[in-house]
Amino acid sequence: MSTTITLAELALTGVGTAAVPVVWKKGDHTLSAACAAGTAALGWHIHPVVDAAVLAASGVYGYHWWQHTAGQVTRAGRRLRRNHGVASTWDVVRRGSWLAAHRRAAVIRPSLVGGPPWRRWTVPTRELAVPLCRTGWWRVWSSIELVVLKIGAPRSGKSGSLACDILDAPGAVVATSTRTDLHATTAGLRAGRGPIAVFNPSGLGDLASTVGFSPLLGCTDPAVAAYRAADLIAAGSRAGDHGDRAHWESQARRVLTALLHAAALGNRDMTTVARWVATQTDTTRDEVVALLKQSPAAAGYVPDARQFFTTNDRTRTSITSTISPCLTWLTSPAAVAATTGPPLDIATFVRQGGSLYLLGSEEAHTAPLVAALTGHLAREARRIAATCPGGRLDPPLTLVLDEAALICPVPLDRWSADMGGRGVHIIAAFQSRAQILGRWGETAGRAILGNAGAIVLFTQGHDADDLAHWAKLAGERDETTATRNATGEAVSHGERKTSVLSPAQLITLRPGRVVVFRAGLHPVLGRTRMAWTRADVRAHKRATARAAQQDTQPPTSPTSPTSSPTSAVPPTRWMVNTHGVAQATKGHTNGRTNGTHPHPGGSGHGRR
Repeated sequence: MSTTITLAELALTGVGTAAVPVVWKKGDHTLSAACAAGTAALGWHIHPVVDAAVLAASGVYGYHWWQHTAGQVTRAGRRLRRNHGVASTWDVVRRGSWLAAHRRAAVIRPSLVGGPPWRRWTVPTRELAVPLCRTGWWRVWSSIELVVLKIGAPRSGKSGSLACDILDAPGAVVATSTRTDLHATTAGLRAGRGPIAVFNPSGLGDLASTVGFSPLLGCTDPAVAAYRAADLIAAGSRAGDHGDRAHWESQARRVLTALLHAAALGNRDMTTVARWVATQTDTTRDEVVALLKQSPAAAGYVPDARQFFTTNDRTRTSITSTISPCLTWLTSPAAVAATTGPPLDIATFVRQGGSLYLLGSEEAHTAPLVAALTGHLAREARRIAATCPGGRLDPPLTLVLDEAALICPVPLDRWSADMGGRGVHIIAAFQSRAQILGRWGETAGRAILGNAGAIVLFTQGHDADDLAHWAKLAGERDETTATRNATGEAVSHGERKTSVLSPAQLITLRPGRVVVFRAGLHPVLGRTRMAWTRADVRAHKRATARAAQQDTQPPTSPTSPTSSPTSAVPPTRWMVNTHGVAQATKGHTNGRTNGTHPHPGGSGHGRR
């Protein structure tokens, strides 16, 4: 170390420091490293302070070079070329693995705040995120804050994947479907987590409804009546209709809000609302107006009701034709009966981690009824979340919307932007991107796709526009090409751009294979799990089969040496608990129960 510092030494140190990044950018990394080592040695020879200044300057410049836009774009481009346009293992570990889910555990689950630091790392990952697929040895997860869309052609495996999501949900679950398979697969195991409820206005599979819901529930509040009218009108119409449809839907919502509010104030039913819509007489007008005048908050709806009954025939017919589709379910006896059952206590349902299965069919025109109940549940959950720590439900409420476009067309364009931060996790399944755009329209459909935190593509259909959209979303990669002579020898090499995933690859995905588009990750091609391959589902199925076999065996003769007072199979009796949930109990006539079954054929031994 020199005791005197000369100007030449300082100049040489400065030149060496400046030369390091310049030579590095030129591409000669070896010479750049040699310049850095020589400059550091010279700085140490002059004085440690000079050496420290050189290192500090190098660190500041290195941080700037690493973080500035050009550096990030360059590194991203290199990684993309190196990984052929798909997510690398490091990307999955850093952004999509269980490690990434646990880093946000305190935000997702406010109940973890204030505990020891290690607590958030010991929480099961399924209480923080949902598995999307497995690639190699790593599983890709999506936080329960994010909306998950599962899109695939019919019979491509969506229902099997949704059943896994229902079984893994950490809190209460609301599941919609056009079939009873989700209920049959998951209800027995979910019974070990909380009460089971069914709302089946279509009468699918002869599965009885254990809870009821009337669209007039809560409509004594004008705000609730407005929400309910919007849900009914939206479910009864199609976004693909053109012309003045938006105008007439707006008018129909105002009129239906007034009619629902009047019916709730007068303790009427939905049949009366349908009568008011069908018969626009002076008597009907006076009846509706008299009921609305009972509520000071309904003063704004009186003019709407009067205008509807006194306007010209053409306007009234347009409004009536817009309202009528959302009331066609009144022609179904099963749907009408479903509105008279005991209502669901949503606060208790959420607190106990229950499971509600909403079954419907497009042919029975029950989509408005199912959509109205789903909207009621989601808004009540949002209201409850506002009173919870962090403004979130903990554990969250999971909405598993199978065939959402057919039987449950709720306003996903708005919910997908708001519900995740309130502890309401949405998982929706569709048959195609075109189905989303057809039901919600171009603008709202694009908002749903844009707000989704993860999109899971199963085997796709043959829609060219959809295939081109997903191929474009996957991006492009560089592919090496070779120019060959007449003898087949490569004479030159070059590169060309090609799709990471071609349309042909998307329509030929093997069963169980999916493509995942997740926020913060390049496309991931992996394997997804089906419910029928799970050990708990298989074990419950075997237990149910054994119980059914024992129930069908003839009673043992009293004279048999192997018979005993406790060996006979007790009879099955059906009861309804305080939550309106049908349960089967086995026991003797003295009323004691030995086991609880959530539904016919269920064993109730699905506690995980």
